[in-house]
Parts: sequence; structure tokens; C-alpha cells
Amino acid sequence: MKLAVFLLASAAAFAQDFAQRGTLEFRGYGFPDTATNDSSRAIGETLFRYEFSKSLSIPNLKFFGETEMRVDTHRQTERRVFVNFADRISQRPAISVRRASLLYNKGRLTVEAGKQFIRWGKADILNPTDRFAPKDFLAVVDTELLAVLAGRAIYEGKSDSVEIVVQPRFTPARLPLRNQRWTVTPPDLEQIRLTERKPAFPGGSAFGARWNHVASGYEASLSFYNGHHYLPLLDGRIISEPFGIQLERIYPQLRLYGADIAVPLKWFTLKGEAAWFKSGTALADEYILWVVQAERQFGEASIVAGYAGEEVTKARNPLSFAPDRGLAKSFLGRAAYTIDPRRSVSTEFAIRQNGAGVWTKFEYTQTFGQHLRALAGFTIIRGDTDDFLGQYRRNSHAFLILRYSF
Repeated sequence: MKLAVFLLASAAAFAQDFAQRGTLEFRGYGFPDTATNDSSRAIGETLFRYEFSKSLSIPNLKFFGETEMRVDTHRQTERRVFVNFADRISQRPAISVRRASLLYNKGRLTVEAGKQFIRWGKADILNPTDRFAPKDFLAVVDTELLAVLAGRAIYEGKSDSVEIVVQPRFTPARLPLRNQRWTVTPPDLEQIRLTERKPAFPGGSAFGARWNHVASGYEASLSFYNGHHYLPLLDGRIISEPFGIQLERIYPQLRLYGADIAVPLKWFTLKGEAAWFKSGTALADEYILWVVQAERQFGEASIVAGYAGEEVTKARNPLSFAPDRGLAKSFLGRAAYTIDPRRSVSTEFAIRQNGAGVWTKFEYTQTFGQHLRALAGFTIIRGDTDDFLGQYRRNSHAFLILRYSF
């Protein structure tokens, strides 16, 4: 009897210190148009995520873990079955560790070490200062955040906080696959054989620091980053046998100075964010990327509208994949409305100031019971072939997602 009571008490204590949740998703995408390098019109995907946290025997110390398993019909996911931790492969891994970190919190100090998600910035659609947040760009307009292996310390005062980040291992963004529709080959190169060298990832550590200040009428921060850009430049060389062009990814050195601010006003909240990208890599541009936006919440509706701009300080004409710069010189917006506790609609858009490219997304969400949610919508992309958004004009699509949460 005493043993049974002890076991029940131990299980109850363990449950109090243990939290878990997960999702199972079925995703479907339909494309009305084929692409020059991709004849498929439909993609199906299944995704399972499980995350947990556990308080450890050491006071104030907690472990966070998250794993992911996925499979799809379009080979965006690897067919090999192994547990991926580094996030350095071209395809999405079939099984991956999304997060594995220890977090220590005592008083005003928080320290986290391991694979974790780190977000900087205050803007909603584009964050120039967000340098520890590489993304999965396999489908360019539907991105997923990747975690990084890092150590982070945050000290929070009464109105100020300081954050220090050290990232010992580089994590690149995941680029569109060359044989699929989100890679658009320039017309001049369509008849030329293109190959790619295995990427050489930069060594060394990245360092970042951020100071945030909260005042009665505003909140502002300054940030600094020194490391490498997670988006690559592309360099090419001609090869003779067989004739073609061999591409190579170069991840440029990056030193970034950033700032952001949020000011609540009577009718809306004004937000701004800017970053100056400097590089010692000869092929890399140097530029300032900035965003200003207004945000308003009224009743069950919210609206965000703004503009993203860019000023190039040193133009070196690189061939690069840069979705953040691709959204520059555009009007950006997002709107959402909660119809009732179970239904909501939302839309977001980017429109080039010269009208050369347009991207808009509409989504309808409905929940069924406590665990099941359905998301349905469509994405429309239009524009000129030489515009970053317009080049994906054949990739407009509809989608349906069923998500079971537990």
C-alpha cells in the first residue's frame, strides 16, 4: 500500500513538472499552372510535431525538446530515414530535432543553451534585424523558421534589457530545389546545363547583442550582429566536359547594425525597423533595409499596413537569392478578422511600388471541437518576369490544411 501511494505521488510530481503538446497535419496544395522545370500540379504532405518541457532536479533549470517527422509526394522531404540535427541538407529531413535546449531562469537573468529559436525585431511581415532566424524557403512565400545552435543570455532590468547571443555553428537558410517550381532559371540559361558544387559552410562563431528600452511612450532597441549571412551569393564558372555552368554558394561575411521602435499612438501603433548590412566579402552588396508600419486593433479585427525600403550603399551586382530584399520597395499589409470563436479570416499582401510584382494570400480558418482545425485558402502571384515576386507568377495555388492538436 505504501509503495502504491509513493508511486502515485511520484507520478503526480513528475506530471506537474512535465508539459507536452503536439500536432498532426495533412497539407494539400494545388497549382493551376505547370512550370518550365516542374510539371506537377498537386503536392501532398503529412507533418507530425511533438514538443515537451521538463523541469530538472537542479533548481530553475528546464529542458525543452521538439521533434518533427514529415513526408510528402514531391520529394521536398528526404527519403532517407535518419535523425537530422544540423539543418544543413537541401531537402527537408524526414525526422529532425527542431529544438533541444536547457533554460536557466533566476530573477532577472535567463540563460539558454542548445538548439533554439531566436527572434529579433518588432515589425510584422519583414524583420531586417532578425539575424539568428534562418528560414526554410523551399516554397518561397510560405516559409518555416529554423532553429540555431546557440547560447543566449538575457538580463532584464526595470526598463532595460540586454541580450547576448553566441552561435558556434552556422545554420544556412534552406533554398528552393533546383528541379522544382520555386527555382526560376533565367531564360538565357534555360538551354545550358547547370550543376552545383557541394556548399562549403563558413566556420567560426557568430556574435550578436541587443539592448531594449521600454519607456512610457515607446519601446526601442539597438542590435549588433557579426557573423555570416544565412542567405548565399551565387558564383558560377564555365566547365568544358560536359559543357555547362557550375554554381557555387558563397555565404558572405556580415556585420549588421540594427534598430527598431514601437510607439503606441491614439489611433494606431507605429512601428519601425532598420538594419545596415556591411560585408567584407568582395561580391556582396552593402545596403540598408528598413520597414515602417502602422498597426491597429479594433473589436475583432486587426490591420497592419506599411512600406519596406532599401538603400544600396555599395553595389557589387551579385547573383544572389535574397527574399528579404525581394520584398523591399513594396507596400506590405496584413488584416485579420475573428468571425466567432471558431471561425476567422485573414489576408496579407506585398505590392511593388512600381506595380511590377504582386503577392497576396487569403486564408479561412475553422475549428471543430477542441482538437481539429481546418485552414483553406489561396495565394495569387502576378508580375513581370524580371521582378522577384513576378518571376513566380506561375506558382499561384490553393491549399487545404487539416490540423489535429493534442
